[in-house]
Amino acid sequence: MQVDDQDRRLLRQYQADPSLSAAALAERAGMTRASAWRRLERMQAAGIITGLRGVIDWRALGYGVEVSLRLTLDKSQASAFDTVIARARDIPEVIEIQTFLGRVDLRLSVIARDMHHYQELYKTRILTLPHIAEIEALMQVATIKQDESLPL
Repeated sequence: MQVDDQDRRLLRQYQADPSLSAAALAERAGMTRASAWRRLERMQAAGIITGLRGVIDWRALGYGVEVSLRLTLDKSQASAFDTVIARARDIPEVIEIQTFLGRVDLRLSVIARDMHHYQELYKTRILTLPHIAEIEALMQVATIKQDESLPL
């Protein structure tokens, strides 16, 4: 699907505040409500807009530690990736899983209430994951930029 300048204007407004009504989005994007609604529906059908979601600050819920774990797997078994990913998905404190090409195979983003909680998670849940050859832990100190908005 081709995205034109009007679509981009509409997407910028939608990205800034997805809770706005179609009428408010249309007004901010400088188009009619019907046109805005049709464009939004078309972009949803095309998979450009994939949904509306609530973003919860995990720090506000008592989680104070985030650790990025870089995993290198023992890939001698063909199912290593699938097995580790399936098991990591079952750990509620793993909030993100990424796969890579190169020396690092997976990255897990893990949150914990405090260092004691993290150490417990690490010993009982992370180290018990199968096929791990190497783990490198990176403790997050500060988030400098976290922006899910696209440059439209």
